[in-house]
Amino acid sequence: MDVTSRRRGWRSVQAAWLIGIGVARAASAQGVAPGSVVTTNDTPSIRVGAMIFANYTYQIEPEIIDTGRNIVNYHAFDVTRAYINVSGSLSRIVAFRVTPDVRRETNSGTAVDAGLTFRIKYAYLQTNFDDWMTRGSFARFGIQPTPYLDYTEIIYRYRFQGTMFAERANYFNSADAGASFHWNLPSDYGDIHVGIFNGENYNRPEVNDQKAIMIRLSVRPFATTAPILRGLRATVFYDGDSYVENAERTRAIGQVTFEHPRVVAGFEYLSAKDRAPTARTAIESSGYSIWLTPRSSIGWEALLRYDHLAPDRNPAFESRKQDRTIIGVAYWFPHQGDVSAALMLDYDAESLRNTASVATRSMAIHALVSF
Repeated sequence: MDVTSRRRGWRSVQAAWLIGIGVARAASAQGVAPGSVVTTNDTPSIRVGAMIFANYTYQIEPEIIDTGRNIVNYHAFDVTRAYINVSGSLSRIVAFRVTPDVRRETNSGTAVDAGLTFRIKYAYLQTNFDDWMTRGSFARFGIQPTPYLDYTEIIYRYRFQGTMFAERANYFNSADAGASFHWNLPSDYGDIHVGIFNGENYNRPEVNDQKAIMIRLSVRPFATTAPILRGLRATVFYDGDSYVENAERTRAIGQVTFEHPRVVAGFEYLSAKDRAPTARTAIESSGYSIWLTPRSSIGWEALLRYDHLAPDRNPAFESRKQDRTIIGVAYWFPHQGDVSAALMLDYDAESLRNTASVATRSMAIHALVSF
């Protein structure tokens, strides 16, 4: 059967203290990070919430061959992720969070392992320093959000459509085991988050004696000036790690974001260096992501995003490029407090130049429920 004729449809040292600063609250009322506990008294409290990413995806290309040897366009309903957030406080100083993560396993060929798996995404103890430092300063110990992605997710709230740039390219994950300290700059001028982590991500155990040092610094230069400028933030992030001794694994990111009731925009540039344990030289890669989300006053939003990655800057491989374009429209249902729900229709296309991988294009309906 001719492939073209079928194209008629829609087609991710040793024991340590982690010192870091957590996510600053956005001036444009983005709110506190999901699962966080804020309390001003010593009354013990506990809260249960959830987050669900559901979707229907129609793969335009590549087409697949089913078990009946038919050339078809793959399409499916799926739940890619579901969180159960259990968070609370023992007092205004001591808080905690436990978040089991139910997600689609895609790395196994067996029917059982390729299903939905249950594991711990977050499990940490938090010590609040509001009595001695600026409000929102804390220390954490356990499996916790890493400094960069958790911060960015509050600004770029479309992770339910798909992973963010650095995460999608597998440069690091959204959570890891470690220890951290968080400090908010006075007058909401920014925040700092620095810590030490295993470096293997939350879904894998530590395998050696190497640890990842992560630090993020975000500044809001116009925090006390004209309201329209208060949403501008600049961020630098560094992740220093090693696969084994003398085999570096480093990532550096520069980011600029702007938040306004009618538009949110961001640009991030990534530079990475990876040297495999048996390699003589390191692979240097770089890329960037730019996104824009115009907003209406009645819940409708658009998402425009473009990613570009050069996975190897060696002149012999510099023609190997990866580009991704996302165009979508979303409706955010009216909500109160921390309750959010949205539906989104989007087009997602990835092109790969001079590689053995196949380009993909798809249409999808994504749903988010968070409370």
